[in-house]
Amino acid sequence: MTMGAVATPAAATVRYYPIAPDTRVNVRSGPGTGYSIVRVLPVGASVPIFCQRPGTTVSGYYGTSDIWDNIDSGEYISDTYVNTGSDGYVAPRCS
Repeated sequence: MTMGAVATPAAATVRYYPIAPDTRVNVRSGPGTGYSIVRVLPVGASVPIFCQRPGTTVSGYYGTSDIWDNIDSGEYISDTYVNTGSDGYVAPRCS
């Protein structure tokens, strides 16, 4: 563990994933394109995935999927723009 780092059970299970290369990704307030855009991720960003849930089906850089990734409280991005190495769920379902 690095100096100043605090190990918590939640932090131990969260992994960061890179978004699609040369892509800015809209962050939405819910799991779908009908939700408002709350911010835009810059090119080269990596995101944590706290949980995932089904939503609007989107075609993106990594294919077509209805999986949406929760990257912060009330913030979701389509899994089709995240390099998780999987076409399925890689984190628990959001409750």
